[in-house]
Amino acid sequence: MAKLNQYEGMFLFPQTGTMELQACLDIVKGIVERHGGQIIVLKKWDERKLAYEIEGQKRGLYIICYFRAEGKAIAGIERDVKLSEQVLRLLVTRADHLNEEEMAAVEPQPIAPQRDSGWEGGEGRPRRRRDEKEESAEAAETANESAAS
Repeated sequence: MAKLNQYEGMFLFPQTGTMELQACLDIVKGIVERHGGQIIVLKKWDERKLAYEIEGQKRGLYIICYFRAEGKAIAGIERDVKLSEQVLRLLVTRADHLNEEEMAAVEPQPIAPQRDSGWEGGEGRPRRRRDEKEESAEAAETANESAAS
């Protein structure tokens, strides 16, 4: 028997409005087990807004699956996902560094709000603070008004 490696698979489904959570879990389980994989942990990870639309979807449901399988099984799993109309995307990585407790404890991280530094600039242009830019625009406008008088 070939060596079984440990993997983490992140499956992306359309928002749950079209499919039930249990149906998504069953699809993942079926794909992994069809290729000889042994599921260790299978659960909903999160439902989030996508960075860009995928097949017309703006939100997606992420299912995380930790499993053991032979290395050659990954190509079959990826092929099945590409042929599937229910699964939007898949990312598989090695997870040999995790134990079962760590796998079960995996939870989504909160999305950090984007901070605006207040700095503007572009390629080849010096950067300056927005308030400085506004002040210099106001000063130029005042200078133009006084020069016109």
